[in-house]
Formats: sequence, C-alpha cells, structure tokens
Amino acid sequence: MTGTFAAVDLGASSGRVMVGRAGPGRLKLTEAHRFANEPVRAGGTLHWDILALFKGVLHGLRAAGPVNSLGIDTWAVDYGLLDASGALLGNPVHYRDARTDGVLGPVTEQLGKERLYDTTGLQQLPFNTLYQLAAAAGTPQLAAARRLLMIPDLLAYWLTGEQVTEITNASTTQLFDVRRRVWATELIIDAGLRPDLFAPLVEPGTRIGSARELPGTPAVVAVGSHDTASAVVAVPAAGADFAYISCGTWSLAGLELAQPVLTTASRAANFTNESGIDGTIRYLRNVMGLWPLQECLREWDNPDLAELLKAAGEEPALGHVVDLDDPVFLPPGDMAGRLTRIAGLAAGTAPARIVRCILDSLALAHRRALRQAQQLSGHHADVIHIVGGGARNALLCQLTANACGLPVIAGPVEATALGNVLVQARAAGAVGGGLTQLRTLVRDTHHLTQYQPRGDEAAWRAAEQRLEA
Repeated sequence: MTGTFAAVDLGASSGRVMVGRAGPGRLKLTEAHRFANEPVRAGGTLHWDILALFKGVLHGLRAAGPVNSLGIDTWAVDYGLLDASGALLGNPVHYRDARTDGVLGPVTEQLGKERLYDTTGLQQLPFNTLYQLAAAAGTPQLAAARRLLMIPDLLAYWLTGEQVTEITNASTTQLFDVRRRVWATELIIDAGLRPDLFAPLVEPGTRIGSARELPGTPAVVAVGSHDTASAVVAVPAAGADFAYISCGTWSLAGLELAQPVLTTASRAANFTNESGIDGTIRYLRNVMGLWPLQECLREWDNPDLAELLKAAGEEPALGHVVDLDDPVFLPPGDMAGRLTRIAGLAAGTAPARIVRCILDSLALAHRRALRQAQQLSGHHADVIHIVGGGARNALLCQLTANACGLPVIAGPVEATALGNVLVQARAAGAVGGGLTQLRTLVRDTHHLTQYQPRGDEAAWRAAEQRLEA
C-alpha cells in the first residue's frame, strides 16, 4: 500500500510542511507550505516566535490535505515551559541568546566533566539544555514550571494534548542517559532540577495521539524529532562504512554506530553521542556549518548566490582560513567584519574571497571532525554523504572531498523531511524493513551527485597545521 504523510520540518530560519507519498518502490515529496522563522528580541532576550511558528504549521497541515499521519522535527536543545494548567510560560528562548555566557564552566565544575560525559556522552556546548536551565535558575518562570517540553514536543502537545518527549531530541539536553536511553534522574537532581519536570520518553515510530483540530484528526507520530536524526535516516548509504554530514546552518559531521564512544579521548575531542533511530548512536561533532555564509549573505542584501559561488571557486585555494568552531562566530551581526579581521583579510575585501575563506574553512572543519571520528571510534568510512541544504553547494561538496580525500555523494537535499516521512510510513506499514531498506528506497528514488577527491593533500595538511599553530 502507499500512504500519505505530512512532515513538519522547522529549521533555524524557516519552516515547511512537506507531503510525502511512500510505499514499495515509491518515495516522493511535495511542498505544501513554507514560512519564515524570525526570532524576536524583546527585553534584551532573543526568543523564538513560537505562536507564529505554530500558526505556520497549522496552515501547512491544512494545505497538505488528508494524510495518514504527521510527524514533527526541529532543531535541538531549546524548550518551552508549561505551568500546572498546561499553559506556556513565555516564548522559548533562542539558543543563540547570551544568557548562557559564562554558565558552562561553573556547571561543569559542579557536576564533573567526567561524570557528565560518561552519563550523557554529549559534546560540551554552551547552549545545551542543561546550561540554559542553569541560566534560568531562580527565575519565576522556572519556579512556576511543571513541565518542560522540547520544541517539537511542545507543538505535538498543542495538536494532541499529550505531553511526551521523543528520545532523539531528549538526547541533546545533557540530561539523558545515553546508555540506558532514559532520563538521567540523579544528574537532574544534582543539577537542582525536579525529575517530574521532564515528560515521559517515547521512541520514534510511537503514536502520540490525534491532531484534534485538523480535518480527519490524523495521527501524530513521533519521528526523529531532532532534525539531524531524521536526516540521517535518509542518508542513501549502500553499506555500513560511511560518514555523513547533515549540512545546513550547522554541519553535523560524524558516523552511525551501534554503541556510544565514552572514552577520555572522545570527551577531550568534544564529540557527541546522540540517540538515533532503531537504537543507533549518532557519533558526531557540531561544526559551525553554513551559518557564517548565511549571515554574510544577509548583510550583503542577498546577492545572487550562484554567481558568488562561481566567483569564489576562482579565488586562490586555502589563501585564508579560520577556525569556524571559534565561539566568536556564534552570534549574529557583523559576520563579514569578524571574518575579515580574524582571517587577516584587508578591509574592503571582495565578497567572493570572504566566501572562499568560509568554504575552505568549513571543508577543513569537516576533515578534522570526520578523521577524528574514525580514529576515536575505530570505525572506518570509505565515503561521505552530504545531505541537507549544503548538498546544493557544489563548491563546498568538492572542497570537502578534496579535504577529506574521500568521495562525496551529495543528496538528497530534503533528507530531513524524507527521514521524517519514512519513520511514519514504516509505523503505518506502508514500507518495511530496517534502516538498510529505508536507505535503499531513498537511493532508488532520488538523484545523487558524486564528487571525487582531487588536489593536493599536503596543502590541506598545511592549512590544518596553520590553524593549530
């Protein structure tokens, strides 16, 4: 049988509702509705406009027409707080807000960096949910809260009335036991939080409830609600020895493993172990992705990207590189200025040269992350799959192949929505099998582009050494 499924996919700058039709030998997406995701600064705090997002979701689901079910995926770490009546206590705070500045160190010292990593397996990032909650300690909002829901779970609650937390997003909070796949209750208590603040956990493929206000009251099904978890489902790998880069605002670069890697060396390298579909582990590092490019384009009044990338491709290779993982690149505003100063570029440098600096630097970050992931896990990769918006960027894909010395297979661009649909379709019985069968369906139904490595390995090694010096 063929089923029809709605994928709600919210990213950092836009949201969309995609309609997927899936069945034996068939997997096709169409866009029902796309809408902006525009954060709002109020009272000195950067918020998500969650009601505007929910309005866009409802509009898209109504435009999608009759569906068997719907699933929701979004970015990670951010959350909404509900009071005892189930009402939202203010707009969720954006992970790029400055409230977590200076919080990571004291919390890590209090709880112990070894304990944190051994329990949660999570990369130390200043915006992890743990540090956001530490920053909110003592506020009336947190004192009044009776439930915390991650962003996709909050939207599902408004549709169904059911309060649950899907596991792949829970695993990004740094309050989740990565071995046992349960909330880390002792850690939660020691962090000064109440265990009952956190909703019951559900696995991807679980039916949460019915969307009561939509025609036909379709089922709401838990998918890989962390968008990277959904994207990795749709990586069109033909075997087990692959690396992936889910490339958009962030680049999530890593491997799919059966067990977490919780060694001292892995912790020192700041790798993360996030829960994936079917009990898998996404062993990866968050790399600063295309965010710097997106910010520069905005500052430059959105010039023609194709022309800019063509000009960037003609710039000297590896002339200027920066460490994109430097926290200085995290906030919005004056991105081109920061890049120019840190890279040692002259004032007034042409945009094409700045873009080449960004893409060379991002390819270097991919190289470092994927080589370390293989070394630390003992798991070999002989091909890299780039999925998401970055798969459209032919220059970045070629530079990543050159930097890593491995072939790159680019596509599908809509991997997150496809993975969302595939989990729903399997839950409904429209498709069967494990991840191997789901990925075969993606490979058989979508166009992919391959990039072979070329160029001078020594030049990439020298550029890497310059950054490390």
